[in-house]
Amino acid sequence: MRTPLVAGNWKMNGSRAMAAGLMKDVHAGLSGISGVDVVICPPFVLVPQCFQAADGASIAVGGQNLDTHEPGAFTGEISAEILIDAGCEYVIVGHSERRALYGETDELIAHKTRVAFAKGLTPIICLGETLEEREAGATGEVVTRQLVAVLDEAGPEIFPQAIIAYEPVWAIGTGRTATDGQAQDVHALVREQLAVANSAGAQSTRILYGGSVKPENAAGLFSQPDIDGGLIGGASLKAEDFLGIIRAANS
Repeated sequence: MRTPLVAGNWKMNGSRAMAAGLMKDVHAGLSGISGVDVVICPPFVLVPQCFQAADGASIAVGGQNLDTHEPGAFTGEISAEILIDAGCEYVIVGHSERRALYGETDELIAHKTRVAFAKGLTPIICLGETLEEREAGATGEVVTRQLVAVLDEAGPEIFPQAIIAYEPVWAIGTGRTATDGQAQDVHALVREQLAVANSAGAQSTRILYGGSVKPENAAGLFSQPDIDGGLIGGASLKAEDFLGIIRAANS
């Protein structure tokens, strides 16, 4: 049985005041909810504050990115060691915005995955296709290519501890969401590809859906057999919306 996981990606949003209020509200709202792992991924400078606010609550903290180098002369970058020291247990790797806006390749993302796992962080590995790729019928090819790069570099043994997030690029922040069936089809494909490399770990690996998840559509998505929770963007910035999604995962 896979424990559902809901991760909130705050992206480049937030302030100390916002983080204090949001963490307090989420903390209070989780009372009585069990059986769901909850992760908050704030901007780097808010990680220590969120970690302290989560003390004693069933909330883990993650980073939004990491650098692959050992600590040293890499101005502006954040190492796995720094994330862990600040309280992180998870890190998002390969988000579509990193791929599209910052030119991160499949190979670099695979390398980041390997480093994160080796250092003791649980990577949340993002896969997904653009609208053009979906309309061309290339969804399976794209997602498989991205996953195989990770398997080749980091090894299939990182699963089931490592987590995968399928996020169709055309559904992120657009208000468009993959239908329950569309999302399930890709999740099933990912699990099938994992099974080829790691038959023992594939059924235990958690695969999240990310792409305009809201309380209104979360229950349908999470009811699918291969969808194990969500990587939540905008809705994670509003406590009641985030909690509504967590409740859907709990049901």
